[in-house]
Amino acid sequence: MDEKTNKPRRPNLRFNEDEIQLSLKVMQQLEKPLELMYYLMERDYENPFVMILISANDVDIENVIRSEKRNTDLLFKIDEERNLLALICQETNVDGGYRFTERLLGTLLLHHASKLYCSEIEIRSTKYDIKEVIFKAIESYITAIKEEKEGEIIFRSLY
Repeated sequence: MDEKTNKPRRPNLRFNEDEIQLSLKVMQQLEKPLELMYYLMERDYENPFVMILISANDVDIENVIRSEKRNTDLLFKIDEERNLLALICQETNVDGGYRFTERLLGTLLLHHASKLYCSEIEIRSTKYDIKEVIFKAIESYITAIKEEKEGEIIFRSLY
């Protein structure tokens, strides 16, 4: 309880310096690709898509993902130290994205991955600012780590 107001405190959503640095790396790597995806959506060339942030230790995560992804899925290495990658799955809805991510997590676990964290966002429209989409994704990813949701998919959908 907050002594001044006698109200329950909200969870601490502040990012520490390391998390801010990570957020900036995600922003730097994904802002332009998401601009292109938005362009395609606005021209009716593109259906909803899914963006996944995923990290794991003790496994060559990049090669595992490359072997599982489609040639239309875009893979980005965000942070080598954290083994964090991002994947944009074009023309993928909530169901397809979730099933793919479940399969991907299963494959990573078969390869003895540890500290496996994953957040996924389905983007259905260009209503949200690109930076907001990226911030929501990184916030979900960081929350998964803080709440020790190892091996789980933290999912959000943006309409």
